[in-house]
Amino acid sequence: MLEVSGLRKTFDGFVAIADVSFSVERRQVAAVIGPNGAGKSTLFNLITGHIRPDTGQVRFDNIDITGVRPPVICRMGMGRSFQHANIFPKLTVFENVQAAFIAHRGAATNFWLKSRRIFEGETRGLLQSLGLLDQADTISGTLSYGNQKQLELGIALAADPKMLLLDEPTAGMSASETRATIELIQQIALQRELTVLFTEHDMDVVFAIAQKIAVLHQGRLIAAGPPMEVRNDPEVRRVYLGEQRT
Repeated sequence: MLEVSGLRKTFDGFVAIADVSFSVERRQVAAVIGPNGAGKSTLFNLITGHIRPDTGQVRFDNIDITGVRPPVICRMGMGRSFQHANIFPKLTVFENVQAAFIAHRGAATNFWLKSRRIFEGETRGLLQSLGLLDQADTISGTLSYGNQKQLELGIALAADPKMLLLDEPTAGMSASETRATIELIQQIALQRELTVLFTEHDMDVVFAIAQKIAVLHQGRLIAAGPPMEVRNDPEVRRVYLGEQRT
């Protein structure tokens, strides 16, 4: 579903991503991990078209999307959430998801209509699957942070993506919110047959749901593979899991 080949990006001589190559199979749940500043968010920005790479290629569903603009990539079936919840805080929960349906279903000329009938069934159905239906009329900016991240996920899902990129989906959450969010991601990925790539700092989360893990360190890919293989990799243990060479 996703193939990254020789991806490189520098900023004023600083190498943020250094010739990174990896792939994510269709319907796979994969993770990118690494210390702060390793280049995880930059990598996501390169994949989703927010930043253009210096060299290398990104292929999505067998199509070269290198340097393609984010809205086009979104319409091709790649959804994304960000490290900080990206919602319309002054709109209700219902209106946030409804607006996403309107935008992605080609009805943007009706965006500011107040009628709740536009995509009402689809909006309520998606909110139900997210566990947010009982908060449909709540102003989204007043939600707990965990619920805001769930709402952001709903906005991404309204585009009916083939693949989701989630940038630290549990960052800033309590333990209970983290468990609920991870269960929700697993459930949605299974039900919708989605491919998922996520970044995460919580190793319990990563090793609980990831089928494949890629590890970045100073912009360089130092390991990629199944969870146990990555966990036992000496270089990963040294630079990320905190173990010293013997």
